Amino acid sequence: MRKTHLACFFIFLMSSISVFAQKSIFTGKVVDVKGEPLIGVNVLVKGTTNGTVTDLDGKYSISTSTGSIISFTYIGYTPQEVKVTNQKIINVTLKDDSKTLNEVVVVGYGKMARKDLTSSITTIKAEELNKGGVYSTPAQLLQGKVPGLTITTSSDPSASPSVTLRGASSLRWGEAQEPYYVIDGIPGASITLVSPDDIESIDVLRDASATAIYGSKAANGVIIVTTKKGKLGSANVTYSGYMAVDQVAKRLKMMDATQHRKFLSDNGLTLSPDNYIDETTNTDWQKEVERTGISYNHNVGITGGSAKTTYSASINYMKNEGVMKGTSLDRVIARSMVNTKTWKDHLDLGFSLNGSITNNSTIVEGDDGINVLDAMMYYLPEAPIYKTAGSYFENLNQQQYYNPVALINQNQYDTRTKRLQGIAKSTLHILPELTFDANLSYQSETINYSQYNDIDSKAALNQGGYAQRSTVENVQKSLEMYVNYNKTFNEVHKLGLMAGYSWQENNNNDGFQVSAKGFTSDALGYYNMGLGSSSEKPNYGSIYYSTLRMISFFGRLNYSFNSKYLFQATVRRDGSSAFGKNNRWGTFPSASLAWRMNDEKFIKNLNIFDDLKFRVGYGVSGNSLGFDPLTPLVCYTKKGSFYSNGQQISAIGATRNANPDLKWERTSMFNIGLDFGFFNNRLTGTIEYYDKRTSDLIADYTVPTTKYLVSYLTANVGEISNKGVEFTINATPVQAHNFSWNTSFNIFHNKNVVESISNDNFKADYFEEAELNAPGQSGACQQRIMAGQPLGSFYTWKWAGYDQNGISLFYTADGKTTTQPTAKDRFLTGSAQPKLNFGWNNTLNYKNWSMTMFFSGITGNKVLNATSARLSRIADVTRVNVLASVVNTENSKDVSSHFLSDRYLEKGDYIRLSNLSIAYNFKKFTDYIQNLRVYASCNNVFVLTGYKGLDPEVNLGGLTPGIDNKNFYPKTRTFMFGASVTF
Repeated sequence: MRKTHLACFFIFLMSSISVFAQKSIFTGKVVDVKGEPLIGVNVLVKGTTNGTVTDLDGKYSISTSTGSIISFTYIGYTPQEVKVTNQKIINVTLKDDSKTLNEVVVVGYGKMARKDLTSSITTIKAEELNKGGVYSTPAQLLQGKVPGLTITTSSDPSASPSVTLRGASSLRWGEAQEPYYVIDGIPGASITLVSPDDIESIDVLRDASATAIYGSKAANGVIIVTTKKGKLGSANVTYSGYMAVDQVAKRLKMMDATQHRKFLSDNGLTLSPDNYIDETTNTDWQKEVERTGISYNHNVGITGGSAKTTYSASINYMKNEGVMKGTSLDRVIARSMVNTKTWKDHLDLGFSLNGSITNNSTIVEGDDGINVLDAMMYYLPEAPIYKTAGSYFENLNQQQYYNPVALINQNQYDTRTKRLQGIAKSTLHILPELTFDANLSYQSETINYSQYNDIDSKAALNQGGYAQRSTVENVQKSLEMYVNYNKTFNEVHKLGLMAGYSWQENNNNDGFQVSAKGFTSDALGYYNMGLGSSSEKPNYGSIYYSTLRMISFFGRLNYSFNSKYLFQATVRRDGSSAFGKNNRWGTFPSASLAWRMNDEKFIKNLNIFDDLKFRVGYGVSGNSLGFDPLTPLVCYTKKGSFYSNGQQISAIGATRNANPDLKWERTSMFNIGLDFGFFNNRLTGTIEYYDKRTSDLIADYTVPTTKYLVSYLTANVGEISNKGVEFTINATPVQAHNFSWNTSFNIFHNKNVVESISNDNFKADYFEEAELNAPGQSGACQQRIMAGQPLGSFYTWKWAGYDQNGISLFYTADGKTTTQPTAKDRFLTGSAQPKLNFGWNNTLNYKNWSMTMFFSGITGNKVLNATSARLSRIADVTRVNVLASVVNTENSKDVSSHFLSDRYLEKGDYIRLSNLSIAYNFKKFTDYIQNLRVYASCNNVFVLTGYKGLDPEVNLGGLTPGIDNKNFYPKTRTFMFGASVTF
């Protein structure tokens, strides 16, 4: 009987629980603050996978139990949670989330909310940076992400990417054409001191109204890098790492031994017997010098802190084996930072110490055939790697002909770079509205270069082994102090004032060089120079010490009325010891306005725009980057010697004229932009137009030696213009419960024109560029800088087909044809400047899975395929290898087949799937692991192009863009596997 009662009680209890836990249907409507229905809002029972989305009327229906919590989330709105009680209808009003508009943007010497910006600034967060590649510098992370920013990368581990913002604007090389880098508020800091894993965000200042605050260093734009900082809370340890496999994406199709012998036989030609050993040899030289590159990266970071003090530290190790044997890069970066509050929280102090050690190994890339990338194409397939005796096969009877395997193994080129940076920062909170900042930094860079050519090396023929070592140290010291005053009056008038002072000193090229030759053994390489036995004078190089000092005063005014009408003005006054004594000071002003039109009543009533802002600005900035402080001075060097009283005395002579009037290159830019947002900011974008003009270009001009010491003078003469249109769009086309699709697209056009290169004092019809040392064409240049044309204008012969004997014909200046064109027969034949650049990124998320696809490309440019020309030289077919395609394209008697004409100008258009990545996130993996993400990716998945060379992505920076010339490091396809974990 008792068991029966217990059974009845148990059945009653289970029934009660079932009743209480029974789920019900709850319905409702989700609207915005205006009462408009919101479509596609995520409605989810918290802690479960039970969810739905609102329909076209903002309505939803979901099944859950009393006491549960329903969350409502929607892009552009603040999430909301509602606890279920007895109500059957749950209506929700979501408020606008202005997080995007209130997003903090780093500007020069301060920060601003994005909605208050009047300038053109693009912000890329860490999660938006390029992924999936073996990136050696942070600049590569931005490729295709920023409108107006053209980045050309190389697969060579030791190469730096070419970075150009809104067109080239200087006739100088290198740093003079690159943007200026600011890292954690320190101008001019080395970008190589930052690991990509340590980056929090990158802000790109694109127009002069934003960059003018950096004055004479900002003509090419400013890239501001913000690294990850310590945060309040217990210590967090993060690890990220990957292993990557690099493979050559494409090889040129050269003749193999069978094809080469047949071509010779079919055309009545023979190969000299000293070029091969036996008939069985068939060497693929590209494969012999290439390899599968294995790369890996490890990064460990620690962050944490208390209410008073936060800290962060990280160490990064990366090794990148290039796909060319003998090329590699390994690097260690260590960063540490401590920030603390003191003096009753009125004083913030920050200290950081950063360092890096980078080792680079490169291969021979000289002229006259002493180039591995060239030799692996031209070396005959009939030639073996080794002689029967075991030494490398060489044919010294043939000029400019070198065994590429021997060039790698018998020559060593190593560079070790050490960088150390110390930073001290302080912020004094004088008043709630007034702060005073002082930053002090010291950066030291030591570069050690070491070279050794073996005793048998043909790159140092008859030297008996050659060693060379050099070391230089560069030191940069800077001090910056500035005050910021920010106050809002009557809740509508927002005023911001900033004023500051900057001092910087650069001491460069403090070092020396020494060489030795005549070694009896290769055992020690360059490690014991004293083993050299040559009595000749060592090569001391041309290293010289220089000091550059700069001081600056700068200020900024910001005014905002109700965040609707915005105004900004800046000015910077720079003084530099680098320029002539008559022009050591320059002033760089800017002003910009913005109108947040969507805050106007007549715009709001349209119920179309969620964001609509019109911007216009004008500013002037300068370009002193990469400038040698000795340029405006008279320079002397040793020129021979004479005897006096039986003693030999060195004579000196001038090598450079003084120019006391030499001054900054000045870039002025007008910018107009429109920012917009639709559909609750699920669709946002920007349209920009700019007119950028650079005057007082620095170049060398011929002068009479009757008036000057030497025959050229460095002077300010020319002008370049860049005009362009940029379009950016970001969208979330799909936002469902378990699935979302985010996409961003940018496209831009830039028109570059050299407006002039002469004035009343200095004349030049053109500057010759791109002397490619092509066979039979020594001294012939393939590009010209001339008024009315863009940089990278090809000035070549025009191909006119063949004569009756199958010999290439070329047009002459008088409209006739010839087989032997001269320098005067060249024409403008195209431009290396693209008409359009674009980048398209897509991120798909499904539950814990995510997939990223990033496309990039350019169109409208020409590439000079000088590599193809060189490898189509039929006149050399008995001595070197040629492309397999020449069987169908060339006549065996065409001695002019390789002449650099418009025949070898190809379209450089391409569309590349730059990256495809798939990742899975394990959330709250264990009690000890907060987050775990694993991923796999492929870089350079495919490229659609009509270009016949290795890859259409050739260098688009510098003064000679768009040239593929016998030294193209093979483009790679990368397969990467990685993980990141937070403890």
